[in-house]
Amino acid sequence: MDILHLIDQLEELFNDSKSFWLTNEVMIKEDRLLDLIDQMRLAVPDEIKQSQQIINQKERILAQAQEEATRTVNLAREKSVEMVERDGIVEAARVKADQIIKKAEEQSRMMKRDADEYSIETLKELRDELTKILNQVNNGINALEDESNPSDERKTQLAEGYKDISNTSSR
Repeated sequence: MDILHLIDQLEELFNDSKSFWLTNEVMIKEDRLLDLIDQMRLAVPDEIKQSQQIINQKERILAQAQEEATRTVNLAREKSVEMVERDGIVEAARVKADQIIKKAEEQSRMMKRDADEYSIETLKELRDELTKILNQVNNGINALEDESNPSDERKTQLAEGYKDISNTSSR
């Protein structure tokens, strides 16, 4: 039975009771009062049990909510730390990559400069060699032209040389 219903019956019993004249006292039927008290005793534990269960359930729900909130906050902290670290790692990697690129560009410039210097030196040496060869070719051409078109003096020398050779061979 519902405890509130029993309280209503108790109140009704009180209202139905006879009061003593010029006093605050009332006369209540004992057996009906004791019956209501017994019913209240039986009803109260159920009500108290239900209220205790509700309180326990409320505390359990609050504890679960607090645990979930704590877990969520911790997870958010971990994620934020991870993101900050990842951002730090990314930034460090970006800085390192920039350094590597700058170093590679500098090495490339140095290698190009060295290659250009080597090419210039090699081409100068080739020019000098070609100049020597060209001089030798020009000298050879000049010598052949001189032999092909001897001057009068040269013709005389050649003729005399030819006579000497003929005289030597006829002897």
